[in-house]
Amino acid sequence: MAEPKAILDADDIQRAIRRIAQQVVEFNGGAEDLVIVGVHTQGVFIAQRIAAAINDAEDMDAPLGTMDITLYRDDVGMRSAGPAIPARGGTDIPFDITDRIVVLVDDVIHTGRSIRAAMDQLMDLGRPKKIQLVGLIDRGGRELPIRPDFVGREMSIAEEEDVRVRLDVPEGEQAVVVTRDGAG
Repeated sequence: MAEPKAILDADDIQRAIRRIAQQVVEFNGGAEDLVIVGVHTQGVFIAQRIAAAINDAEDMDAPLGTMDITLYRDDVGMRSAGPAIPARGGTDIPFDITDRIVVLVDDVIHTGRSIRAAMDQLMDLGRPKKIQLVGLIDRGGRELPIRPDFVGREMSIAEEEDVRVRLDVPEGEQAVVVTRDGAG
């Protein structure tokens, strides 16, 4: 197995998050209609940081929710999916998303299937004015026609490689790494 290769360190991640937050606010002409929803697990940490950056810049308290898409995945119950997919932490969206701009946040955008599942769940919760997609990393390789509106970094990596976002670790050890053969 090859050693994981770091592509973003903690400072790079923070810069990308601040830039994304600024782009979201500018694109929407402010933050009044925004709600931020992070997809478990790493998308939640990124969403928290984006919401904090927006709140600081706009002197407000943007609604923040979390989403567990496990039951909306299209591979639940498939034998080829391997072992059962565990629930990750529940969905907590304590506000109405109807007629709001939902900023949906995930760590790595790849095939588009996780985002399709997240959008299905959002539509079960209400009818947003818009859904805008944020990905810290866009690694390409789509299987569905889904594309992020805001992205920290785009990259092309081999199919056998994986991108891991490590944010739930002590300060300084946070990173985005590319692994091969299950390393990392």
